[in-house]
Amino acid sequence: MPRKTSDHLVVDAHHHLWDPARGYEWLEAPELAPIRRVFTADELRVELAAHGVHRTVLVEGGRCHADEVAEHLAIADSTPQIAGVVAWADLTDPRLADTISAYRRLPGARKLVGIRDQVQGRPAPGFLAEPVAAKGLATVGAAGLAFDLVVRVDQVPAAALAAAAAPDVRFVLDHLGKPRIAAGSRGLAEWRTAVAPLAACRNVTAKLSGLVTEADWSTWTVDDLRPFVATAVELFGPDRLMFGSDWPVCTTVASYGRVLAALREALPPLTDAERADVFGGTAIRTYRLEVGST
Repeated sequence: MPRKTSDHLVVDAHHHLWDPARGYEWLEAPELAPIRRVFTADELRVELAAHGVHRTVLVEGGRCHADEVAEHLAIADSTPQIAGVVAWADLTDPRLADTISAYRRLPGARKLVGIRDQVQGRPAPGFLAEPVAAKGLATVGAAGLAFDLVVRVDQVPAAALAAAAAPDVRFVLDHLGKPRIAAGSRGLAEWRTAVAPLAACRNVTAKLSGLVTEADWSTWTVDDLRPFVATAVELFGPDRLMFGSDWPVCTTVASYGRVLAALREALPPLTDAERADVFGGTAIRTYRLEVGST
């Protein structure tokens, strides 16, 4: 059976937009000075057009405020290239269902496709396995939304427990769980052990995103990425992997085009259908994006 036209769309499943004046405190880190500026949808469109990317998913940027949700949905509503928005919410919010309902009343809410909590900023490695997190995850799933896992490697085991306990929730592992690519084989072994149980959960997909910033910023090569990408393909399969640029964070290390080219080069041999999954189909299915055609 031939694939649908939407499967041939190139989708960037992970990027951000921000204005530092609106309260992105994490951008104050000295090494992030190059991206401590406004990034707009107009600038994004230039990158997409230059590199043949058709649709995107705009992901919350660590501001952790409902105002950002309204702003992102409004931007998506006026930007055809942005097919979905992953909005911030606190999993421990006792009124999380009401919070999501309020999001659904905002302009542009038809493009709300997922929720993300800044779990990586929580000190406890086991947070996602705690009852309060399980309750929040169930609420996200009941709302018909995906949940993006932005977690450290030491938090991945708890994510696996959470995913196994909530098979009806769609989980998306951001940045492959942030493996320590700069640590080479040690980082690979540590990450593989942590991520394998999570990959065994069929309700989990993963983003091939944020990898260049986990490598050595000054010396990284495609060869550094290759074993991590190959392992992800082995554990998840192409039908549960998706490309994400992590733009503009990636520009601290590499341009949008270089990140896209590096992933294409780092992937092991795949069929045309499998590559179509990685570069569009998986994101479309996972986030239930309404994308039309090119």
